[in-house]
Amino acid sequence: MKKKFICIVCPNGCEIEVRYSEKRIEKVSGNLCGRGMDYVKRELFSPERSVTSSVEVRNGSLPLVSVKTSKPIPKEKIFAVMDEIASIEVEAPIRIGDVIVRDILGTGADIIATKNVDKRIQS
Repeated sequence: MKKKFICIVCPNGCEIEVRYSEKRIEKVSGNLCGRGMDYVKRELFSPERSVTSSVEVRNGSLPLVSVKTSKPIPKEKIFAVMDEIASIEVEAPIRIGDVIVRDILGTGADIIATKNVDKRIQS
């Protein structure tokens, strides 16, 4: 099989063409550095992505807090992780870097806050 990639690892943005079988790369061309080869291997055999979303906040100055995974997760788990995140509600105050969920769905990635949300001031 053949497939083309635009490498996103460095600013070169190499157009890489790869010939591969089920679990083996046969030929790679177009990469200007070794990082392109590593990128292609990961994309073909174990693709991962970072996930960003938001979580509902109780008693907060804002109704939502933005969150992200602490590291990329397997691509096939993205929808399950998003479903899990959608079911979460946290109590204000929240600080950038707070861990909202540890090791979400056994991925090894934490869900962390990327914004401060203060407690709502009662008037």
